[in-house]
Amino acid sequence: MIVTGVQPYHHGDLRRVLIDHAVAAIAENGFERLSLRDLARRANVSHAAPAYHFTDRTGLLTAVAAQGYRLLGDELDEILRETNSFLEVGVGYVRFAVAHPAHFDVMFRPALYRDDPDLAEQRDRTMAILRAGAGTVDLAAATGQSTKDSEAAGLAGWFFCHGLVTLYRSEVLAANSPAELETLARRAANVLFS
Repeated sequence: MIVTGVQPYHHGDLRRVLIDHAVAAIAENGFERLSLRDLARRANVSHAAPAYHFTDRTGLLTAVAAQGYRLLGDELDEILRETNSFLEVGVGYVRFAVAHPAHFDVMFRPALYRDDPDLAEQRDRTMAILRAGAGTVDLAAATGQSTKDSEAAGLAGWFFCHGLVTLYRSEVLAANSPAELETLARRAANVLFS
């Protein structure tokens, strides 16, 4: 359905285009102000087009979260395969959060989205990659035990990275740029996980 004043639909993949516009809108104005009507205007399609693909705002945010987990998982998987370094996986997490603030804002707010098989698959995959990276850490020095506890290392790393990003984005942390934040993440992670 084409409404007056809207150009005919010529996007190759409207679902992807709508998600891209949603991510841009969230980055500009926050997820609170996201609407399907504004999204249709941005994509230059009928007001019914976003509802056709996502049903409602919650469906759209579910797709944004799933895409975010997919992107994060891809990035962390590549880092882990190239470096086999939990520290570098953590720095990759920080880098992703700074580079993809709209995705990050939605991914970790489950009240914004619904249960969805694709979202669950991407989230589980990403968490498995984080756990795999944590398996490279020997916590013997910190715990006095000779066994690896990848679950504890994974949680500690996640808490550290997520907290670091939250402090940076809240402008509480004394880092003036993403590059400075990465340097700070490496320094602090070396203390925790060396």
